[in-house]
Parts: sequence; structure tokens; C-alpha cells
Amino acid sequence: MNVHKNARLTPQGRLLMVRRVLEGGWTVAAAAEAAGLSVRRSYEWLGRYRAGGERMLHDRSSAPARYRGAVPAARIAEIERLRRQRLSGPAIARALGMPRSTVGAILRRLGLGRLRALDTPPPAVRYERARPGELIHIDSKKLGRIDGVGHRITGDRTGRRRGIGWEALHVCIDDASRLAYSELLPDEKTASALGFLGRALTWFARHGVTVERVMTDNGSAYRSHAFGKACAAAGLRHLRTRPYTPRTNGKAERFIQTSLREWAYARPYNTSAERGAGLEPWIADYNTRRPHSAIGHQPPFARLNNLLGNDT
Repeated sequence: MNVHKNARLTPQGRLLMVRRVLEGGWTVAAAAEAAGLSVRRSYEWLGRYRAGGERMLHDRSSAPARYRGAVPAARIAEIERLRRQRLSGPAIARALGMPRSTVGAILRRLGLGRLRALDTPPPAVRYERARPGELIHIDSKKLGRIDGVGHRITGDRTGRRRGIGWEALHVCIDDASRLAYSELLPDEKTASALGFLGRALTWFARHGVTVERVMTDNGSAYRSHAFGKACAAAGLRHLRTRPYTPRTNGKAERFIQTSLREWAYARPYNTSAERGAGLEPWIADYNTRRPHSAIGHQPPFARLNNLLGNDT
């Protein structure tokens, strides 16, 4: 791997180096060379990991533990009390005879930098459909194409290649069972979205699931007349999320994050094709073996069989 010695590694890169030594049987020198670290620095990260686990691989704050002239706790409490009366930062500063910058910094530290922070957020509306196929969630995520191990692993942005382009991860997840289907496609355009919808419906049908509704965000492909016609032809009711409220399609959003964490960024890939080849084995494991906390720590296929009344 062509990286500079002691290049700034992300915590994920440090964890990869540590696992190569502790789990993969690599020598410290070999793992250090692959990560672009000196052997001495690698021993330091190993020592920190052994002392406190993965959290010790994160950079420590350079801020001093104590500050001279810190604002007394009683004064901070008074600032918070006045803020909760909906006074502005400058008004609080005038009332207490303090610099506006100091009051502003304290309000930000308290999480009260904006007045809307005082308003109680609306409760999250959580729901789960009763039957497989009653509602599926579809979404997509752009991924940069790969030509060599990237900065997420090495921490070195100096050798980044420009103009390689993008591809798109399209995902579909069943609301009731969490059964999931994914594909890597060239883009997020309407033709790709239509093809993915058709193949996803066929895949679910092979597993005994008849889809009734599909939920998407308001991306241009999903707002197109072609996508609406395809849903109507398949007998689907098409639901779209409220604008600027992606959490209403939260199961697809969450599945994308799981896919990125456990597949796309789980290990270094040298090419986009290599990453793409790893998608199908991962999604098969997700559906058949990986326990899902939201469905009683069952894998989706077990949940599907239970909901359909089949013998698991």
C-alpha cells in the first residue's frame, strides 16, 4: 500500500491495523507498513487498544482539562434560567453584565444556542406493518467508485483520484419482516429505479411475499410519471415521504447505514468490482443469519416464515 509513514489514520484504519495483529496473525512490522505507520507508532496504538478497547483508538482532545477564569457553575445556571425564559443571548449578556461571546459560547455548550432547542420535539411515530408485503421501503445511496484503497482506511487524502465517478446502491426492505433486497447500479436515474423495482418485486414474490405498497422519498426518479405508472401496473399504492422528513422512510435509511457499515466500509476494497462482489454474500447473511434487534433478535427470513405461518 503506497502511503506515507505516519499518515493520519482514521480510527477505523487504526482498528484495522490492530485486528491484523491481534486476530489476523500479522507481525507488527507488516501491519505498520500496510497502514503507513512507523513500528513505534503502531506499538503505541496497540497498547492503547489493549488498555481500553476500540474507544482508545480515537484522538484525544487537546483542550485543557481545566480553564483559568472559568465561569462559575452558579452563573451558568443563571444563564440557562434566563434562556429558558426565551431571552436572547445579547439580552442575557446585558442582564448579567457579561461579554456576549462568553454567553454565546455557554449557550452553545448547553445545547441552547438556538431558541428552537427549547421546544419539545414531537414524539417519534413508530409503526410496523403486520403482514409481509403490506409495505416495502425503497431508497438509494450514491457511492464513489473505487480505484485503490481509499482515505477511509488509510487516512491519507493526498493521493485521492479525481473523476472516477459514482455508482448507486439501491435498497428495498420489507416493513414487517425486515427482509431486504439490494443492487449496485450505475446511477439513481429513472431507468435504474424502474429496473430495480421490477427485480425487487420478482425477488419478493419468489419468497412468497406479495407487495401491496411501496414507500420512497421525493427523489426525481420516484416522482417521475414512469415510476408512478410502473407502480400502478404492478397494483402497488405508491407512498412518498413528507418533504425534508427522511425519517418517515427510516427503515430504508437505517438499512442503508447498516449496509455501509457492515459491507461497503467494513474492509478495504481495491476496486468497485471487488466491493460489488461482496454485496450478495453480505445481504444473504443479513437475511438468513444476522439477528435483528427490532424483530426479537431473529434474522429476517425467520421472521418472514413466522409471519407467513411457515415452518422455520
